[in-house]
Amino acid sequence: MNGLRGLLAEFAAGDEVLAATHAARLAGYVALEVYSPCPVEGVAEALAFRTRLPRVTFVAGLLGGAAIFLFQVWVHAIEWHLNIGGRPSLAAPAFIVPTFEITILSAALLTAFAMLWKNGLPRLHHPLFAVPAFARASQDRFFLFIGAGDPRFHAGHVRAFLESLAPLEVHNVPR
Repeated sequence: MNGLRGLLAEFAAGDEVLAATHAARLAGYVALEVYSPCPVEGVAEALAFRTRLPRVTFVAGLLGGAAIFLFQVWVHAIEWHLNIGGRPSLAAPAFIVPTFEITILSAALLTAFAMLWKNGLPRLHHPLFAVPAFARASQDRFFLFIGAGDPRFHAGHVRAFLESLAPLEVHNVPR
């Protein structure tokens, strides 16, 4: 790995980085990232991007809603039961609003924390910042990164592969 975190290819247009991403996937590379100043249609599919975040959101909402509903049942029907005017102990319709609110709150909070954790945030410094050209990733350049953690990564072969895609330049990303 020679102290490299990976190699970064710089492109001038979104369709170029999309074509390069497809080529890298076809070549068998899996540790890929694309950085661009604007959304590029098709990049997520080209990267075979998948997320479990919707499932995390659903389970968090389900557990949060069930927990608050059961808590209300325990409080009102079991622990501190008050018979006021002959009303039933378990008045489930009265529990709907707090259950809904806590369901949404728990789903939103756990989703935000899971997203931050999965993205490795907060991160004050990233090795890509050591590449001077990467400052243009938020302006007018598109970048394809192949990480050294890829099973097929060999610096010479990856550099030759990236240069065959006709980028503006190929940069080393130090560890």
